[in-house]
Amino acid sequence: QVQLVESGGGVVQAGGSLRLSCAASGSIGSINAMGWYRQAPGKQRELVASITSGGRTNYADSVKGRFTISRDNAKNTVYLQMNSLKPEDTAVYYCNVGLSRAGLRYNYWGQGTQVTVSS
Repeated sequence: QVQLVESGGGVVQAGGSLRLSCAASGSIGSINAMGWYRQAPGKQRELVASITSGGRTNYADSVKGRFTISRDNAKNTVYLQMNSLKPEDTAVYYCNVGLSRAGLRYNYWGQGTQVTVSS
């Protein structure tokens, strides 16, 4: 079993910044991709940003230019730097990791961390 521990959430005013971290531990194997999803009240969970093992990134249109995803492969950690935050960014943010172990693929989710942006 792989564990994902998220940190960095909190309450911030519009225009402020937060940095989320997600550290994977356990039987990691080889991480293929890591990403951040979010779910706002009454809405579906959506992909915010992802990054492959090769460093290619993908962002939701709503966060392009404001959020930056990065990873530290040696530490099995993914980060989400969130700048110019808007009230619409308020949601529970979930880390997701896809990995390969013993020739099989697995997917894991973090526990979620609350991000609240006030106006």
